[in-house]
Amino acid sequence: MMMLGSLAADCLDSIDHLEARSMSETLLSSRNLAFELYEVLDAEALTQRPRFADHNRETFDAAISTARGIAEELFAPHNRKNDEHEPQYVDGGAVLIPEVEPALRAFHEAGFLNATRDFEHGGMQLPNLLSQACFAHFQSANIATSSYSMLTMGVANLIEAFGNQEQKARYLQPIIDGRFFGTMALTEPHAGSSLSDIRTKAEPHADGSYRIKGNKIFISGGDQPISENIVHMVLAKLPDAPPGVKGISLFLVPKFHVGDDGSLGARNDVTLAGLFHKMGWRGTTSTALNFGDNGECVGYLVGKPHHGLSYMFQMMNEARIGVGMGAIMLGYAGYLYSLDYARNRPQGRQPDGKDPSSPQIPIVEHADVRRMLLTQKAYVEGAFDLGLYAARLFDDTHTLETAEERSRALELLDLLTPIVKSWPSEFCLKANELAIQILGGHGYTREYPVEQYYRDNRLNPIHEGTHGIQSLDLLGRKVSQNGGAALKQLLKLINDCCLRASEYESLTALRQPLEQLLARLQAVTLALLGDLMSGKVNQGLANSALYLKVFGHTVIGWRWLEQAIRAEQGLANTGNADEQSFYRGKLQAARYFLTWEVPACHHDLAILEARDDTCLGMQNAWF
Repeated sequence: MMMLGSLAADCLDSIDHLEARSMSETLLSSRNLAFELYEVLDAEALTQRPRFADHNRETFDAAISTARGIAEELFAPHNRKNDEHEPQYVDGGAVLIPEVEPALRAFHEAGFLNATRDFEHGGMQLPNLLSQACFAHFQSANIATSSYSMLTMGVANLIEAFGNQEQKARYLQPIIDGRFFGTMALTEPHAGSSLSDIRTKAEPHADGSYRIKGNKIFISGGDQPISENIVHMVLAKLPDAPPGVKGISLFLVPKFHVGDDGSLGARNDVTLAGLFHKMGWRGTTSTALNFGDNGECVGYLVGKPHHGLSYMFQMMNEARIGVGMGAIMLGYAGYLYSLDYARNRPQGRQPDGKDPSSPQIPIVEHADVRRMLLTQKAYVEGAFDLGLYAARLFDDTHTLETAEERSRALELLDLLTPIVKSWPSEFCLKANELAIQILGGHGYTREYPVEQYYRDNRLNPIHEGTHGIQSLDLLGRKVSQNGGAALKQLLKLINDCCLRASEYESLTALRQPLEQLLARLQAVTLALLGDLMSGKVNQGLANSALYLKVFGHTVIGWRWLEQAIRAEQGLANTGNADEQSFYRGKLQAARYFLTWEVPACHHDLAILEARDDTCLGMQNAWF
């Protein structure tokens, strides 16, 4: 409780300070965040659960206010500098700009690295929903710097779940304290996403440790001078490993050895071979690492032999949701910037305004600019709702009353994870494209931030698996898992939402396109699963990327209809002009998505229904 009380006191001061300087809405809309947390997702209901009983809306808002303040004051100011002065390889190590370290230190000291951990372990014991809401500010402010913390949180959770007591004592506590950072080391030069083909080896040693030898590439945060140590979670194969993914084990490999007393020892045999220079996320070191060049890379087995990939999936799934949220917040930042620009940039007149001496109008008054802004709003606020919904589902998997309820929540979260990762990575990127266009010629210059948002976001379709990989996971595994239990859950949730929406005559035109799409998607899903079960695997999965898109649009359409219901309720209970404008904006964005975007999916479904083999039938020699 001491941590909670301190947080509330510190944050009240922070609120006064931030209100005094009139916070700008550059990271995300605080009104939209409050709408999501308290009107759509009912965050306050979580405080009725024993784990969160010491919290209330005041402590939630205090945490959010502190996150916003740190993000604005320490993360956002060096976002451009991160991009212009990317890490350099100097004397075998990575060198970063100096602003990164104090930003991350403030993040850790404020408790956000351990926001969901128990009070007695130095955490805030916040719901994951609130932790994600706080972290969204850092992702919007500076995706590159915030990624070091995202990876470290994932490593901490992985060790806590599967590490032995010695590993927890020696490595987990320093991570929780913010002294050690973490990485996930999966990808190898020859294998890419095909983890069954990795070649990194682990030889058992007499003292119970292992000697790791291999090469990993594209390891984010693989080297940096900020933390005292780096804990790499490395996938490798033992000498007796069976072939394929069933032969992968997980090893903890520190950059520096750690003594029994917790002191740092000599450098482990982990070498920074070089840095990759990507088009975006330039402030995050993207590294090539060599393990065991001198035959002395010491690693420690985590969990059971040959079970490494199943363990790593915990961190990979967390990372997939983190990537999706990062894509959302980059889209959100671009939307807010282009909206502000459009409101303040005078140019041209209405088509019926023929008098050249009349004043120019702000470009937000032009219909096509409004189309581009409305499209962005529909994409980013729809995806933001889904990302936070997934965060609340995560809370349900741990804090619902019965094991059966928790298991059902986990099934649904597993089903939605490929959507949370991939849909924002595609459509919030499209939002960034539109932000650039709204700025006109300025949008294509590096003097304005929207082109950096686009470049940063363009990496997310490859982070944690391509759309193709996510679509194979969705159609090939998730929809049929456990007899389709999660899919049945989702269908019931969407149907229940449509039933509630039917009580509002104003939502009829929004509800009906979703109902029509849902019915057709169900039929197509059953047909495709029939192909898979009858052995027509290549045919059934050939156009899985289209299936992913339609499934994602159906889910986002559902989330928009849910927001529309809440907006109608809000309108009925307020006479405040600003509040009415907020709710009408929600309804207009829902109308756009459900009447422009959702019906367009029927063409994709027709291709899926026909088992079109245009792509599958193309031959290598014909290119």
